[in-house]
Amino acid sequence: MALSNSDDSKGLLQSRELFEYVLETSVYPREPELLKEIRVITANHPQSLMSTSPDVGQLIALLQKLINAKKTIEIGVFTGYSLLLTALTIPQDGKITAIDMNRDTYEIGLPIIQKAGVEHKINFIQSSALSALDELLEDDANRESFDFAFVDADKVNYQKYHERLLQLVKVGGIIVYDNTLWFGTVAMPEEFVKESQKKNRLHIIELNKFLANDDRVQISQVPLGDGITICRRL
Repeated sequence: MALSNSDDSKGLLQSRELFEYVLETSVYPREPELLKEIRVITANHPQSLMSTSPDVGQLIALLQKLINAKKTIEIGVFTGYSLLLTALTIPQDGKITAIDMNRDTYEIGLPIIQKAGVEHKINFIQSSALSALDELLEDDANRESFDFAFVDADKVNYQKYHERLLQLVKVGGIIVYDNTLWFGTVAMPEEFVKESQKKNRLHIIELNKFLANDDRVQISQVPLGDGITICRRL
């Protein structure tokens, strides 16, 4: 299967052929058919780059299985690739709190989520993430109750999300931040960075420095997709 433009541009490997090899050999053969449906539909969207890279999705599912995640939170849903992936991974009685300002993009993938029979696991909240997280924190029962969190949203607020998620995710739980290498621009001299990428590049650089010095989490930055940072709450 040839790479879509969105898959190709997500990869940070220097060789396009090597990235294609990883996808074709290890990722696509194990990708559930319904996930593939969302991926293919999303590839035609003008903002398809916002979707989770399938190699990242594979690692997320593995992490969720390793910690037996049952209650998760997702900030930034888009068309629902990572949302469906999580819904397929967690148990039948598992629950996902999914937060996004845009319900229209969520509804692009919703028919496939419904076809998969996992819509009952999802509580979609159409809201700004900060206000939704603050509302969750108002209920003490939510504190330290989540096993896993995935953040793929507005980069300017990543550090604010982090502070709130540390109160919501239990000790030993995992928080994954997407786009933490930002198209590789974090290592480029600023004069070589596209103007459209400069603002978020600075937010990501600050986040990476912040997480590297945050002794409340154990971290690993992984060059999959557009870069992810895995944080285990201590």
